Amino acid sequence: MQVSTISYPRIGAKRELKFGIEKYFKGEISQAELLNLAKDLRQVHWSEQAKNKIDFLSCNDFSFYDNILDAAVLFNIVPKRYKDLGLDSLDEYFALARGYQGDKGDVKALAMKKWFNTNYHYLVPECEDASKIALVGEKIFNEFLEAKALGYRPKVVIVGIFTLLKLISFSNDKDFNVACESLLKAYLALLGRLKDIGVEWIQFDEPALVCDLDSHDKELLGRLYGALLAHKNGLKVLLQTYFGDIRDCYEQVLGFDVDAIGLDFVEGIQSLDLVQKYGFDTNKILFAGIVNGKNIYKNQYAKSLKVITELQKITQRIVLNTSCSLLHVPYTLQNETKLPAKTLQHLAFAQEKLQELNELREIIDTGNSTHKLLESNTTLHAHRLESRNDELNKKIAQLDLGNIKRLPSFKERQSVQKQALNLPLLPTTTIGSFPQTSDVRANRLAFKQGKISLEEYTAFNQAKIKECVKLQEDLGFDVLVHGEFERNDMVEYFGESLEGFIFTQNGWVQSYGTRCVKPPVVWGDVSWKQPITAPYTTYAQSLTSKPMKGMLTGPVTILNWSFPREDISLKDSALQIAFAIAQEVLDLESKGIKVIQIDEAALREKLPLRKGDWHTQYLSWAIPAFNLVHKDVKPQTQIHTHMCYSEFNDIIKEIDAMDADVISFEASRSNLELLDALVANHFQTEVGPGVYDIHSPRVPKVEEIKTTLKAILSKLPKEQVWVNPDCGLKTRNNPEVVESLKHLIQATKEIREEWR
Repeated sequence: MQVSTISYPRIGAKRELKFGIEKYFKGEISQAELLNLAKDLRQVHWSEQAKNKIDFLSCNDFSFYDNILDAAVLFNIVPKRYKDLGLDSLDEYFALARGYQGDKGDVKALAMKKWFNTNYHYLVPECEDASKIALVGEKIFNEFLEAKALGYRPKVVIVGIFTLLKLISFSNDKDFNVACESLLKAYLALLGRLKDIGVEWIQFDEPALVCDLDSHDKELLGRLYGALLAHKNGLKVLLQTYFGDIRDCYEQVLGFDVDAIGLDFVEGIQSLDLVQKYGFDTNKILFAGIVNGKNIYKNQYAKSLKVITELQKITQRIVLNTSCSLLHVPYTLQNETKLPAKTLQHLAFAQEKLQELNELREIIDTGNSTHKLLESNTTLHAHRLESRNDELNKKIAQLDLGNIKRLPSFKERQSVQKQALNLPLLPTTTIGSFPQTSDVRANRLAFKQGKISLEEYTAFNQAKIKECVKLQEDLGFDVLVHGEFERNDMVEYFGESLEGFIFTQNGWVQSYGTRCVKPPVVWGDVSWKQPITAPYTTYAQSLTSKPMKGMLTGPVTILNWSFPREDISLKDSALQIAFAIAQEVLDLESKGIKVIQIDEAALREKLPLRKGDWHTQYLSWAIPAFNLVHKDVKPQTQIHTHMCYSEFNDIIKEIDAMDADVISFEASRSNLELLDALVANHFQTEVGPGVYDIHSPRVPKVEEIKTTLKAILSKLPKEQVWVNPDCGLKTRNNPEVVESLKHLIQATKEIREEWR
């Protein structure tokens, strides 16, 4: 039995890539030094996989920012405005990812969206002229030759042609049709070059195949792969799918002239059924994804072996595989020194998943049903201990999810809140966080290490809050925030104050570019212990007569940005968290906070990839979980929520059913496409589409923000519109933030005068 990984994390065991790129951005290291760092990381990652006897390790899974952006650059899908900057290839690449503002020009970054049902974000390729698509890049070839020189023969990984076409932004159907032909020629040229340099296997990643496919999709899929595979010239092709099953095209894919097919048996609900019903071509290899690439709990060997046993009744040509890229889990448990051993033995990060693959292989190869590895794994899972809350679970069992409603109605509340808050036309606010500067992080670290007292830690944060409040008042904001200087992360901060979570030291996962997150681990039943946010929020409110937003993270986002338990349903976990956050909402309200924002940035993240499953498997409990959080607040308390970097157009009605009073969306990187959906669905909630992109270092001009506001007001009634950045300001620096917010306020004042 052979084993494989779809791809491996690239950030490094200690986030070396993140820190190296950020140093390059600051001019602290040269381009040559950054390239050498990247080369060293690739060598380490190949070496680790080789040491763990991975038969099919990968190359071209490394990226400085994003693999989809890499593919766009490889195939010359680069808008003219970036080429006109006259930058070298690497800096042009970073301009696409982050935007550019300097002596060579001023351009925004490409749009950014969530990668299917994960918390990873990809850059959306933008095609201006489909006739110019062609194979122009060298990275993919150089990395294979680099691996080959070290004695490895990796499979070359690249996004498949069908998925890439689905992700590219086209201005019209004609461009799409031209792109199909141009991109096909480019992929054929790629196959030829790879064959010439000695590549044996190429892996085409096609996660789009697990989504809903209509007859046009299947016709396109067949046409593309028919032409592509007719000219593979002796290359072995692995068509790799993940994040679900391929029920709409399984038989079609089975008929393709590929050498191997990768299926997901973790999230692929029907994958085993499909193989059992339609069989498998014994001339092909089945890459069976049985080790979970998205969660960090140890594999249940008995469960995985049961799947393999069933598959072996149909085909013996099986490779044990991860269910998806290991990009979505932390790097290694070796750097976790604070969690007890009895807890760590239940976890597996990327390195440990390599060990799991090997142990499963050993059990299978020996054919021993009483193998000591299997017995110890079964015992481990049978004796896991975690906190249980029987009273809470009883309350959840008695909930009527279809009847969780806030009273009075939105319109009645809106009238009450206008009188209570007395806000101007186009109220201005920010999403919540202000820059987490080095002194803020140092203060938090010193407190955690016991180097300063609670009093010293609190005094520092209060001083920062005072500065932040004064800045917002001086600028002229209408609804203020306290800046969140006490918070490490919008999910981790709450998890640390709730029962049921555990935390890693170095469980970092790439979210996008150099942005890494450290998801908490849901370990037991979740419940509220004591007030979490009131001390700093009420202090901030004492400094101003303007409304101060209480800032909370919603239950669905806390769950979706944590590693969830696997012994209870996601629904029950979400409802446990909802009960806890509901108590926090009422605590803030009882202390005089009149505006409370409950962020659901990740609402869409676990939305099933097939529309038919949306309500039955997710929305039927995700929306009620949010409603549960705020259903008991007073009419005059204004409830806000925030969502970012996802496509919400097709769930607008469900979002409106969350019954918040105000919702802010990321919109700056999606060209305000959301507005048409809001209008079409008669969206009643007041709304703040983000007027500038905080994930780019560039500062928007006043006229730019005014143009965006005019576009918003051409679609939505002025009484419905709020003005805000598109997300929190945590990752930016103070000079950028102050200048950008000045421009936001100035633009709003000028628009108010024009639209009165």
